[in-house]
This record gives sequence, C-alpha cells and structure tokens, in this order.
Amino acid sequence: MQIRVNGKAHEVAATTLAALLAELDYQDKLVATAVNQTFIRVADRPSTPLSPGDAVEILVPRQGG
Repeated sequence: MQIRVNGKAHEVAATTLAALLAELDYQDKLVATAVNQTFIRVADRPSTPLSPGDAVEILVPRQGG
C-alpha cells in the first residue's frame, strides 16, 4: 500500500503502525509516532491500522545542545 512516511512516499506491506516500524527497522528504537497528525502512544501502535494515503511521522529524539 502507498503511504507517506516523514513526507516521502513509501510502498509498504504493513497494515498497522507497529508492523510499519518493524518493516522500516524502527522496532527497537525509541521514537515518537503520529498518523495523520495524531500522536500514537507506544501501547496503541499494534492496534493502529494504516490505510492507503496515510501520513506517518516517525520522530527520533536527538541529543545535544
């Protein structure tokens, strides 16, 4: 299915947010996520469905100053 991840088009097989993170190798990383501009808690990722055209944001915290 075609979705946007961090503003770029991606063709993915994942049907949930948790599966998408695994598909994109983020499953073991500390990240913040949003789907269509709605923040998704870690506990809700396995039950958050993805649909064609969704916009997903995956934010990796940065350290420094």
